[in-house]
Amino acid sequence: MTEDTIKNLLQQADRAAGEPALVSIDLSAVRRNANRRQTINLAVRIVAAAVVVIALGIWSFSAKKTRDRQRIVALEMQIEQLRAQTDATLRLIREVLDEDRKQRRLNELQAQLASYTDPLEEIKKQVDKTAFILVYQANRMYRELDQKDAAIQAYNRVIEFFPQSRWAEEAQQRISEIQNEQTNNSKGDLI
Repeated sequence: MTEDTIKNLLQQADRAAGEPALVSIDLSAVRRNANRRQTINLAVRIVAAAVVVIALGIWSFSAKKTRDRQRIVALEMQIEQLRAQTDATLRLIREVLDEDRKQRRLNELQAQLASYTDPLEEIKKQVDKTAFILVYQANRMYRELDQKDAAIQAYNRVIEFFPQSRWAEEAQQRISEIQNEQTNNSKGDLI
């Protein structure tokens, strides 16, 4: 197609369309519509921003709440651990105090026991003392009262009742002395 053809076609189209009709345009309405669209667009942006801000606020609050809950749970766990440690420490202190009390009582009892004389030793002393008294009485009977037979009987009781004591040996010696003396006296009487 050539340029002339194109011009002809355009002219025919202009003729067929006719003269342009006059259109009255209300510019104020166009401006109002444009302002309305701008206001709606602005309101949509503001609402979207507000929704985003509210969503962030809610998320932040819930995140803070979650952190606070986690912190509270952690603190409660620490409190429980401290309570358990305190209970264990108190039990240990009670045990140590009880052990100390027992040890002091044991020391007191041992000191008290140390102050007592051994009952067996005391009995041995009393037995020895009794044997000595019997020998002493027999000696008096023989030397001071001149009761030889009664003295020999007393010495024999010492030997019979206290055979393991040193006084039994002493009594045996005295009996031998008395018998030797009696033998010597009877020989002297015979002569």
